Amino acid sequence: MNGLEKINAHIQRDGKAEVDAILAEAGKRIEVAQAGYRAQARQLTADAQVKRERTVTERLERLAGSADMERRQMLLGAKQACIDEAFDRAARALRALPREEYVALLAKTAVAAGTGCEEIVLSAADRENVGQAVVSAANAGGAAFTLSDETRELGGGLVLKKGKVEINCAFDTQLRQLRQEMASDVAHTLFD
Repeated sequence: MNGLEKINAHIQRDGKAEVDAILAEAGKRIEVAQAGYRAQARQLTADAQVKRERTVTERLERLAGSADMERRQMLLGAKQACIDEAFDRAARALRALPREEYVALLAKTAVAAGTGCEEIVLSAADRENVGQAVVSAANAGGAAFTLSDETRELGGGLVLKKGKVEINCAFDTQLRQLRQEMASDVAHTLFD
């Protein structure tokens, strides 16, 4: 080997060593970069999982809250329907009272609500069937009620009338007022 070949072989050896060193360094840097990217990918995946779980949990809580609210509304609606039915039954029971009890109830209502000098307005059927009996019973204590010629569809009960002033004692009106006053008591009785 001559001198030029020796120099060329030396340059090639040194160049190859330098290339190997550069490649080894690049390989280490690639491994470090890949490890960093893998760690970052794991962290992003973990963060996404946590976020997904939080989103699912929040959604489930909202759905559970909505379902609970709907359940409570349905329960309230059912309770309201039961209360409605209780008051409807009461109205039917009042209208179905035996004649003597019905007359006594209407007379007692007139005496309690009026001053004793009003006209008693009844439905056409009640006026015909029990009108005079109600007036007589109401006046038994010294009042001066009169039976009105006027009739109204009341669904049971009566109206006391003196001039332009009227006191509505129809069963539906009385039960509506009673319901407002006693709704919570009725609910406790029915559901506790």
